[in-house]
Amino acid sequence: MKKKNLYELEVVSIRLVKDAPIISDKPITMPEDAVELLGEYLCQMDREMMCVINLKADGTPINCNIASIGAVDSSIAHPRELFKSSILSNASKMILVHNHPSSSIKPSEMDTMLTDRMVNLGSMMGIPIIDHIIVGGDNSQFFSFKAGGIMPFPKNVLRTDYKKVEFQTATVAEKGRAR
Repeated sequence: MKKKNLYELEVVSIRLVKDAPIISDKPITMPEDAVELLGEYLCQMDREMMCVINLKADGTPINCNIASIGAVDSSIAHPRELFKSSILSNASKMILVHNHPSSSIKPSEMDTMLTDRMVNLGSMMGIPIIDHIIVGGDNSQFFSFKAGGIMPFPKNVLRTDYKKVEFQTATVAEKGRAR
């Protein structure tokens, strides 16, 4: 039996793999453009799917990524999965699009929380989330967080003086758990 070296480190590689195209070179300037692009495809699905449309600076789509496939009434979408294709594609900005198989286009509490989190993270990463769109039913209706006026645009203030930066400190109990 071969003894494993304790200091051995595996090397991995991460690649962007292209599938068959479903989008065009038409810039996305309004929610309707994104719905035209992916809405019909998503409305055919029997479970929630979260997609990311990665965009160039002028709004032209680079690609789209199905980042999460969930159940009939929910989809778990973590920011690290949503940003992965954007980073690998050198996207300038991104749009989130997901479906509600129930035909209701009303955002859930989780939809709203995810949007808020993604907008803040996108602002910090330099890949702004320009909209989050929910499509439902037969693609005749959709909900746009931006058009609905509820999508926040954060104004993060970055400190220039390290003495004014406020870090959260761990409690004694948290420090013990980290070990």
